[in-house]
Amino acid sequence: MICQKHLFSLRPGIHYLNCARKSPLLKTAEEACIKALIRGRNPINISIEDFFSESNVVREYFSKIINCQPSEIAILPSTSYGFSSALNNISPKRNGNAITIKEEFPSGYFSIKRWCKDHQNELVVVGPDQNSNTYGESWNNNIVNAINQNTSIVLMSGIHWMNGTKFDLKRIGDKCKSVGARFILDGTQTVGALPLDVKDLNIDALVCATYKWLFGPYSICLAYFGEAFANGIPLEEAWLNRTNSRKFSDLTNYQSEYHVNAGRYNVGESSNFITMPILRESLKQLNEWDVAKIQDYCKNLIQPLIKYLKSMNVELEGDKYFSNHLFSLKLPGNIDTNILNAKLEQHNIIVSLRGEFIRVSVNVFNDESDIQKLIEVIEMVR
Repeated sequence: MICQKHLFSLRPGIHYLNCARKSPLLKTAEEACIKALIRGRNPINISIEDFFSESNVVREYFSKIINCQPSEIAILPSTSYGFSSALNNISPKRNGNAITIKEEFPSGYFSIKRWCKDHQNELVVVGPDQNSNTYGESWNNNIVNAINQNTSIVLMSGIHWMNGTKFDLKRIGDKCKSVGARFILDGTQTVGALPLDVKDLNIDALVCATYKWLFGPYSICLAYFGEAFANGIPLEEAWLNRTNSRKFSDLTNYQSEYHVNAGRYNVGESSNFITMPILRESLKQLNEWDVAKIQDYCKNLIQPLIKYLKSMNVELEGDKYFSNHLFSLKLPGNIDTNILNAKLEQHNIIVSLRGEFIRVSVNVFNDESDIQKLIEVIEMVR
């Protein structure tokens, strides 16, 4: 794969290394949104079929990315909505526990914390050993060792949003399955940049905001609900989720049955005529690129930076726990991160400060000049 910057409208002279915060829109998605706005001028242009067609295409495209059936995909407004939808359909183990990871993103942490309080389960927060500059091996071992017969749920991210540590989802999913624990994954920083197979990883539910690595709009989340949730109770009773929803003239012939599988979990007004075309185009492009090739592109792109950091004796995770699209820089103690951040801003390098780390996140719209400029600025403050 070559750089795909030509498919975006990024401002010249800006080195945008912050896809983990929000991705730019594709030109095709922008055009689709404009067409949708124009169509909305005259409601007669919106047919009954339009309430369903775009969202069905979105489900199909997303299901290919994570390897499931389109009927197992729900359209939601946020990850917190997805967590609640899943958690409300999980029975606790008596005197059990639920597991999450240290410094998990707040939506996941507060969701599982409430569930534990409501169901008298202990919340176990698992972190890495603190006696090393790299966290991957000990953190993964600690998670797997914490999962036991008393574990009701494991809710966590596939990649840590602050420092980029990659988790061994296969090992964790297998352990969950062996003890009868439900595995809920926040795929927001993973899906679209790193290959992920929900079936192979024994993931029961996956939620994924679309405005990062899926190049989608804000306020849409896509979720996978596996077999364990096929007959669950949704958070709301949206009319679009009923089996007779296509019969507009017969809606008050009330049908209790939901659409099969994940269709019951869709948020109300999931047909969103403005944002759904954006997501359709972004997922179409992701499938054309192939997520595995995106990860390879990112890996090749950052090699000069990796080589430079190693020359400064910066210790980095090994390949098993390192995500090439999202990682953090914990630079030597002689570098003042406040001064570095000011220099980065001065030279139009957009990254994120996350705790004591500078988080870098790259994608196919980045090129060698972005990486080289970052190296130059770090060198200025050494």
